[in-house]
Amino acid sequence: MDLNLTAGERAFRDEFRSWLQANIPADWNASAYQDEDSRERFAFARVWQKKMYEAGWVGIHWPKEYGGRGATLIEQTIFIEEMARAQAPPLVNVLGLSLLGPTLIAYGTEAQKKRFLAKILSGDEIWCQGYSEPNAGSDLAALRSEAVLEGDHFIVNGQKTWTSFGHHADWCFAVVRTDPNAAKHKGLTYILMDMKSPGVSVRPLKQMTGDSEFNEVVFQNVRVPADNVVGKVNSGWEIAIATLMFERGTLGASLQITYKRQIERLIELSRKIDRNGRPASEDPIIRQKLAQIFTEIEIFRLNQLRTLTRMSKTGVPGAEGSIQKLFWSEMNQRMQQVAMEMLGPYGQLTRESPYAVDHGQWAHAYLRSRGNTIEAGTSEIQRNIIGHFVLGLPKSY
Repeated sequence: MDLNLTAGERAFRDEFRSWLQANIPADWNASAYQDEDSRERFAFARVWQKKMYEAGWVGIHWPKEYGGRGATLIEQTIFIEEMARAQAPPLVNVLGLSLLGPTLIAYGTEAQKKRFLAKILSGDEIWCQGYSEPNAGSDLAALRSEAVLEGDHFIVNGQKTWTSFGHHADWCFAVVRTDPNAAKHKGLTYILMDMKSPGVSVRPLKQMTGDSEFNEVVFQNVRVPADNVVGKVNSGWEIAIATLMFERGTLGASLQITYKRQIERLIELSRKIDRNGRPASEDPIIRQKLAQIFTEIEIFRLNQLRTLTRMSKTGVPGAEGSIQKLFWSEMNQRMQQVAMEMLGPYGQLTRESPYAVDHGQWAHAYLRSRGNTIEAGTSEIQRNIIGHFVLGLPKSY
């Protein structure tokens, strides 16, 4: 694999880098962004996405006929990396852009594409994901939310949880059970639900970080047009898994830059923080742990290139995404643990304290990292995927 960018890719990178430099708001502060009220943060990010959309910088990898640029996978990766490198404000409709949009392009009807794709790009309609349930998280196929066909509508009843951005969302792409008598993977349907429909209730769930990032969603006799089914009735499992693959495939492109920035900051802090009467950088145990994390981040970057190589050849993400997800989620937890050990009591101070290091980001990052090995498929599920599809081992369940 040639790791050098082509002339066209360098031109693409430089164009986007210049646009970011000229358009990121002068008063933008990534750390202070976490302090704002959730709705204020969301409103700010929505305005930012609209600005990027109008400049042609949203959904760049989507086909041109659906509002994208038809960018290559490498250009998409460059885009993600440049966003992370510039610490640009986040795009608000991340689930619509990264998960549902590619899914609709691959499996949706032309009517669905025309109805939904443009508004995903512009941020006019925000999406959430209705997968996990109280008794169906890792074993997603055990979900019990049901949809019964009555005329030209499905009547949906059930409960979802871990629904990120559900309290802001206009629509939800959900997996529901349409055949209770079929094998659990067989009787599922992928459906698009209007969150403003009668019978939908949303309750934000407070996380230990203090944020309310995800929610509990309850459906009570919610009427959903049958035309909102993506793919075929009772064939939703394939589409649900494809959506997860889109989620895992390119996520590492931005994370490896974010983590590289964090470890470099920890190394810088190690020269200023005292540990046992001397700088932490002189403590051999701390030095070894920092070096280990630095090395793992480089391994993560190189593995991401291997993932991109496969996707470039096949056009679809594969099980490599599970390798990446397992690696970065557990690596980040180790890095945040090292940060807590090195910073000592100061590492536990939240952003409300005037004595907090780096605006309290380390306490927040440590607490938030506990969810890394749960979200987007638990570590146990990722190991099953790797064992079966990469190593050829029999399934463990």
